[in-house]
Amino acid sequence: MRQPAAVAALVLAAGALAACGGGERQDAGAPSGAFAVDVTRASFPARQSLARHSMLRLVVRNTGDRDVPDLAVTVATAPARAGQAPSAFGTRIAGADLADATRPVWVLDRGPQGGDTAYVDTWAFGGLRGGATRTVAFRVTAARAGRWRLTWRVAPALEGDVRLTGGGRTRGAFDVTITDAPVDSRVGRGGVVVRAGGA
Repeated sequence: MRQPAAVAALVLAAGALAACGGGERQDAGAPSGAFAVDVTRASFPARQSLARHSMLRLVVRNTGDRDVPDLAVTVATAPARAGQAPSAFGTRIAGADLADATRPVWVLDRGPQGGDTAYVDTWAFGGLRGGATRTVAFRVTAARAGRWRLTWRVAPALEGDVRLTGGGRTRGAFDVTITDAPVDSRVGRGGVVVRAGGA
């Protein structure tokens, strides 16, 4: 009686192991290979003021023959102190008692349409055909005075064994000074406040 029971137990254990380690790999459908892109234009104002809107724009061109599977853009503000982790449009402040030590340098008013991902610093925009161009734009409001470096980089996909080739510009940085000087504004028609240079 014990022998059939032992055999059954072994069969069940083997089935469980096959279920855990067998089957198709999770990245089986992920893209792979080399892709060529070039950021032909990157713009962000070097001097900004608190509470004033600005636009960060990247114009990305697929310079290769292969379609880019899922164009991704990562944005990071260089940390104010060495050893701190970067944040997309923010910085970390000192304080062990803080639940969240990240504070915005820029408030993201409007990100690129359809680009949200599970990552806090990366946006993805789907495929980009060979020879095609896409403009990626972020509308932000300066929220913390100081001198900051905002970096950006592009990738052909969020996952998979992908790499960039072709020698195009795929990363860069903006050195930005945010002043706490009041924004030049006036009251327009209907009592609406109009800020000079507002986006």
